[in-house]
Amino acid sequence: QVQLAESGGRLVQTGGSLRLSCVTSGRTFASYTMGWFRQAPGKEREFVAGIFGKSDIKYYEDSVKGRFTISSDIPKSTVYLQMNSLKPEDTAVYYCATSQTWGSRVASEYDYWGQGTQVTVSS
Repeated sequence: QVQLAESGGRLVQTGGSLRLSCVTSGRTFASYTMGWFRQAPGKEREFVAGIFGKSDIKYYEDSVKGRFTISSDIPKSTVYLQMNSLKPEDTAVYYCATSQTWGSRVASEYDYWGQGTQVTVSS
């Protein structure tokens, strides 16, 4: 059984930083794409960042480039999202997910999801 569990979300002020973590189990972490998505109230879930499990190939949604960094710790089966220079528009529930499609930015191509962690950025 594949399970993902996010943590690290909280209330932070504009300009602050957070690091989200996602621990995975039940899947060979290094062989899949890991992605971070977010969903704000009343909006669709959107792609934020992705990484190929065992490589250093990373890709980002344009609005977070230069502010967010995705990374992975394969022995710990954990993927991280370091978020700097946070803005109120970054407020959302953040989800990690895993996909068999390399380089995917499409939520429907991710087959397992965590429960989400709330990030709130105050202005």
